[in-house]
This record gives sequence, C-alpha cells and structure tokens, in this order.
Amino acid sequence: MTEGKTGKSDRYPLTGDFLAGRLRQHFGEDDLSYIEGLVETVDHHEDGEQLIARGDITHRSTILVEGFIFRTITRDDKRFIVGVHIPGDFVDLHGFALKRLDHNLVAAGRIEVGCVSHDSLRKVLQDRPNIARAMWFATLLDAAIHRKWIQILEQLDAPRRIAHLYAELHHRFDLIGRQMNRALRTPFTQLDLADMCGVSAIHANRAVGKLRETGIAEIRRGDLYTDDWDKLKQFACFDPDYLYGDGPLLLREGWE
Repeated sequence: MTEGKTGKSDRYPLTGDFLAGRLRQHFGEDDLSYIEGLVETVDHHEDGEQLIARGDITHRSTILVEGFIFRTITRDDKRFIVGVHIPGDFVDLHGFALKRLDHNLVAAGRIEVGCVSHDSLRKVLQDRPNIARAMWFATLLDAAIHRKWIQILEQLDAPRRIAHLYAELHHRFDLIGRQMNRALRTPFTQLDLADMCGVSAIHANRAVGKLRETGIAEIRRGDLYTDDWDKLKQFACFDPDYLYGDGPLLLREGWE
C-alpha cells in the first residue's frame, strides 16, 4: 500500500498521521521508519478510562492512533475539558520534560494508543535532531490550540463556541487526510460539549438548539451534520492560522 496524504500505510500503521499535512512530507523514509519504531507497546482503552491522572509520575508518552482523547481538570466535583486530541497527536510529549501532568488524560470513546518510553525520547534528542525539532513543533502546536480555546471562551457566545470546536476538528481531520463531508462523527455527549465550552449542560442544550434553528448545523449524539462547512466556519469566526497547516514554511529557516 502506498502512503497517502495521511501517511497511513502498512509501513506506518501507528504513526502515519503524526504531523501529516504539516511537516511529515519532508521526512525521509529513514526518519519515518524511526518514528514508527519508537512505539514500543499498543494499548486500547474504553470510553471514560483514564490513561494518566493529574500528578502521576510518568515514564512514557502517548501517540493517539485511533479515537479521541480529552485533557481534563476536575475541581470541586466539576470537570473542565481543556483539550481534545485526534489521531496523529502526540498527546503528552511535554510529560517527558515535566515528568507529571497538571491534568488528566481520558479516553473519549474507545481508543487505540501507541506508547513511547522516555528513554527512547532521550535518544531522539541525542541522535535525531530533526525528529526532536518536529516533536517540539508538535508541543508548540498544542500550546497554540490551548491559547485559541482561551480566546474563544472570552470572545464567542455558546453556539459559536460549539461551532468553533467542530470547525477546528474538521480542519484538523482534513490536515491528516480524513475528510469529513456532511458529517463529523464524535463520541461527545452534550455534557462533554458543555465542559469543553465552559457552560452548563442546560446552556449547551440551548446552544445546540440555536445552531439547529439557524439552519447552519445540527448535532445529534455528538455527530455534527452540515451542508455548508464554510458557512459554519464563518458563523464560528474560525481562522485556521493557529493550526499551522503551513508548518513546512519552517524549512525556509533552515530546518535541515
């Protein structure tokens, strides 16, 4: 099987989506094989299962192969979802430097993950500077997404926050070559949407109803349906620049 835009192939079944649509096309076969070989074990987790708890000491990092992962913080019995990951994301690379996380990693639906030991990541720093820089880029991309989430919480009302969430996911899936036409399917519950957008479940329900009333989109059991993604993105004030789909421009500054 030849490698397509996603990078998925028989050769790279676990890491083929890593930085697809950004830097991946500039890796040679040797680097791609090296990245695939970093995965030492493959785990499966069910919906709601916690991969890492806040404060736990960690000795490995996780790349998401299939499914969705939430970053969550719980305080006074209230859950806050502060990030969502899709296939190809190296979810907790920053745990290599920090050794513990200030949040939880939780499966959203059934997931498949690949695990990379921190000893292996230490060798990447020593022996593969291009790969190490790409991983640094991935952690900086996570930070850019987090900043955007903070901005939309301050700037947008609840219907637009929910629309922005799906617009972002649509663009991120497109970058890894998983095009969503009329429907974007997720395992998200209405409570998940509320906890991602910083509103109550009742407020989230009203926001979902507002989206339906506008005719822009309809959300049923976590799946968003729309006939016009451009219109949805315009409604959400979505600008994809923060997702760095032009990542390869870094090459002009001397990537090699």
